[in-house]
Amino acid sequence: MSDHSHNPSLLGGFIDELEESFIAIILGLMTIITFVNVIIRYVFNSGWWRAFEGVIGIEAPRSMIWALEATSFLFAWLVLFGISYAVKKTANLGVDVILNMVSPTARRTLSLVAAAICIAYAALLLKGAWDYWAPFAGFDATSGRWFPTGFADSRDQAWYEVDDIRIPEWLRFIEPIFNQGESYEKIPRFIPYFILPFGAALLLYRFCQAGWKIWTGHQESLIVSHEAEDAVDDVAHLNRED
Repeated sequence: MSDHSHNPSLLGGFIDELEESFIAIILGLMTIITFVNVIIRYVFNSGWWRAFEGVIGIEAPRSMIWALEATSFLFAWLVLFGISYAVKKTANLGVDVILNMVSPTARRTLSLVAAAICIAYAALLLKGAWDYWAPFAGFDATSGRWFPTGFADSRDQAWYEVDDIRIPEWLRFIEPIFNQGESYEKIPRFIPYFILPFGAALLLYRFCQAGWKIWTGHQESLIVSHEAEDAVDDVAHLNRED
């Protein structure tokens, strides 16, 4: 079972707040955008509303063509944030039959091996995520098949745009930086795609953090603990006493 009694570092506390705040904001934005889009599509653009537009004096708003794409990007951000958040909360599901059969020393060893594998996987994921995202931001991808050995020249794809989401005026300052002064009509892809390297880096940090907790004895494994089962037993015990 995880032990969260130790004080988090300043960096760890900042990342904790960052994750939880972003997850809440993303969920809220997805809900609002979807709700407004449904209202616009099925209420304002319905035949009965258009029939009474002149009478009620309220013009039907334009359809939110960009809503589906925006929701898709937000969902991708939510998933990648949620992965690292689940690692932090030890909320990943797993089979612990073998762990429960072996001694505490062997359990700790197996957990450290699992953590090392997860760290290696997250590092490879980070390399792949950077290599995919970097050209969209005008940066170079890394060289090397498995591990970065340097940087290789990549074709500049910073002018690539998303399909439907128009760029807001306050983002125009990025045009001379990433698009050689040319104007964007839609949001450049490197902005929504940024979650790929950022989410992979956050996942790597969380696996390293979890591995360190296992090494220092503050955590037993990477998978979900039995706190829920303990809570159910406590409630059942209270009900029997009543």
